[in-house]
Amino acid sequence: MTSGEIFERFLALGAEERAVVVRSLTSAQAREFSERWWLWALKAQREPAGDWLVWVICAGRGFGKTRAGAEWVSQFARDNPDARIALVGATADDARRVMVDGESGLLAVARTGEREAMRWTKMEGVLHFASGAVAQVYSAGAAEALRGPQHHAAWCDELGKWQRGLGDKAWDNLRLGLRLGDRPRIIVTTTPRQTRLMRAVLAMEGVHQTRGRTTDNAWLPKSFIEAMTAEYGGTRMGRQELDGELVAEAEGALWSRALVERQRTRAAPALVRVVVGVDPPASADGDACGIVAVGRDAAGHAHVLEDATVAGASPERWASAVAGCAARWQAERVIAEKNQGGDMVRSVLLAADAALPVTLVSASRGKAARAEPVSMLYERGAAWHAGTFPALEDELCGLMAAGGYAGPGRSPDRADALVWAMSELMLGRRARAAVRTLAPPGG
Repeated sequence: MTSGEIFERFLALGAEERAVVVRSLTSAQAREFSERWWLWALKAQREPAGDWLVWVICAGRGFGKTRAGAEWVSQFARDNPDARIALVGATADDARRVMVDGESGLLAVARTGEREAMRWTKMEGVLHFASGAVAQVYSAGAAEALRGPQHHAAWCDELGKWQRGLGDKAWDNLRLGLRLGDRPRIIVTTTPRQTRLMRAVLAMEGVHQTRGRTTDNAWLPKSFIEAMTAEYGGTRMGRQELDGELVAEAEGALWSRALVERQRTRAAPALVRVVVGVDPPASADGDACGIVAVGRDAAGHAHVLEDATVAGASPERWASAVAGCAARWQAERVIAEKNQGGDMVRSVLLAADAALPVTLVSASRGKAARAEPVSMLYERGAAWHAGTFPALEDELCGLMAAGGYAGPGRSPDRADALVWAMSELMLGRRARAAVRTLAPPGG
């Protein structure tokens, strides 16, 4: 059996079985296993094909970004003995500590025989590879140090952490000095952050982008994955730091990511009244049917309970989804926009549940005008999200104060449904005086 076949069998095992095998290896076997990284690396960690200029790996923490960067630079040094390589971190200390000395840094991934031949002058930030290639550490905060030196290749780590202004200048100086060899290239390993520099880099020609999640790394402890997902799953931080998403922030939006995070809680208290907001689709194969349940507590605060939106559904199916959501939350009323379909909307909903109390409302004002009073409820601390609703929150953060929509999809169907429900609960009729405890689904 070849070594390749052995590795194929190994990769076919479950995560826990693989961990047992790895723990049973001798030090020599573990070393060989590590050096055969290219056999078990994730696809997103492997160098992409094609004539790319910049390879950006945007991924969550623990995905293996550093290992991918170190392996790529090490192979480049092997293939190009005369190479001059720039190692650029947010600070020089970050570059030394992570890119060179780190557990997945350049020294750690060196193969048998290479490590002994490598020379690392920490004070000067210079690493001599066994092949003769040389790498120099730079700080993105000291942009002028990159003015003048020429390089064949560069590894930029945590681009999203680079200081605004100086980081932009460091990138420009690096690019201008990347003029040695026939195919100068840059690899960027970073947790995505919504910075001007990152947006500019991703918009460049010749950029190949790969993404990865923390959960993609089967070598991470299961307990770590579970704890991080429970704590941050679905939140802006979780989507950025775990899922590797570049979470957009639209300038001039009625909701900001920070505002939504501030108004997040784990669970809703006892509720006085619950309604389900519905934004019906114009056609079965058009926009989604926005379905959002919102409750009001005795203190007069609103709580988003569920986003039950369905897409590409027939009238019967989305009406059934509305009825199901209303039943789960013991909703007192369904508030549906009647601009699309008029009385047909009521007929479809009542066909799904004849006892469903339905109120039809007209969209006499634009989306921004309707949504602005609701966004003010968040600003005042009167509206909360009882959990995480990523798709809904993306739409809220795409509604512009000046009108228009800059979020995902063609239309903010989820956000519209939320606005209808919030308006009914908080800006229209007041809740009844009696308080009744409403159990969550399954409760």
